[in-house]
Amino acid sequence: MLIQFNLKNFKSFKEEVSLDLSSTKISEHVEHIANIANDKLLKVAAIYGANASGKSNIYEAFDFMTYYVSESFKFGGENDNKQKNDSQYMKVIPFLFDITSRENESTFEVFFVDNKDSSQKTYQYGFALNQDEVLEEWLYCKAKTARGYKTIFYRKKGQELELPGIPKSSAENINIALEKETLIVSLGAKLKIAKLKMIREWFLNNEIINFGDPTENYFRSRMIPEGFNNDKDVQKRVIDFFSSFDEAIQGFDIKEVKLENEIDDEKRYSIDSLHKMIDSTEMASIPLRNESSGTLKMFTLFPSLQIVFEQGSVLFIDELNARLHPLLVRNIVLTFLNPEINTRNAQLIFTTHDIWQLSNDLLRRDEIWFVEKDKNGVSSLYSLADFVDESGAKIRKDESFAKNYLIGKYGAIPSLKVLDMFKEE
Repeated sequence: MLIQFNLKNFKSFKEEVSLDLSSTKISEHVEHIANIANDKLLKVAAIYGANASGKSNIYEAFDFMTYYVSESFKFGGENDNKQKNDSQYMKVIPFLFDITSRENESTFEVFFVDNKDSSQKTYQYGFALNQDEVLEEWLYCKAKTARGYKTIFYRKKGQELELPGIPKSSAENINIALEKETLIVSLGAKLKIAKLKMIREWFLNNEIINFGDPTENYFRSRMIPEGFNNDKDVQKRVIDFFSSFDEAIQGFDIKEVKLENEIDDEKRYSIDSLHKMIDSTEMASIPLRNESSGTLKMFTLFPSLQIVFEQGSVLFIDELNARLHPLLVRNIVLTFLNPEINTRNAQLIFTTHDIWQLSNDLLRRDEIWFVEKDKNGVSSLYSLADFVDESGAKIRKDESFAKNYLIGKYGAIPSLKVLDMFKEE
């Protein structure tokens, strides 16, 4: 489970901010808490904010960190010039509206417990980099019963590598092969060093979705759940999934499509959804692509939900509410909060404008987060549990969260002006 995600000097976040999924000492919804590795952790975090406030940059920071951990073993080396111009090499974007920040490094860090590890060790992993190289990287580990963290490795530009938690032969390989653009975790995973492979796999097991990106939506809508093409049980699970919000779809007709001049071995399928006819026992068949955008989005979401519930990983979604009814979004949130379904403590982190979910009936105050941008373009991140109003008082659990948010009590709303540019002269 993710305990905390920290970032600094990334896009609109100039100063360090923390998305902390540790529960605070508040009394509501104690059933939402998972007791893991001597920590009390939360399974849901909802992030609110005005358009252009920077809330999507939280998602993008986590996505960037995941990408760099996954792919940086490819960067640098003999192909240095090629990789610098290759689309695979992703340069970090610091806060650009400040001369100092433009030149400073950006920092990313996570604290997490690997749900697959029965020992429930806690890991602290992070790195700092600029547009050309990794400047610092660290990995620490703490046993469930230990008081402090032990160093697995520490790296800083200009200093000798510290690799006390890495086998000697593997440490020698890292010293030989490590490039300035490459993360030790990324390289070590490819060298099959177990501890480092586990860190990389933790990132890869998470699901990161941007429903605000039309291109990503297009490609995801053409992905099918594992086994869906030939496993009737998987197809039934998808039908049951759809019936939770729409009972119109009764089944699927799936056919493999043979394309002329195929240049790869990837199989392609045509999928029709089957609907009941009013005056016949037969089924009406329509291409799945002709279903509503909301139905297609839910079809797209199913594989990710299946993965995170099976593995107990993190589902990070930007704009979860896009093209979905508020009650359907609520049903998804409730699924993560249901311990009978979410038996492996999967987590849902999502950005949204949907104030239907901004309710003390659904969420704890420490599960509600806000992003606000100041006049200098700097974003801040804070939870409702930590927010203090103008009188110096904390927010009560019985307040009307949605109403108070809309009137500006918690900040993180747009500052609107009359659209008088459309007024006739």
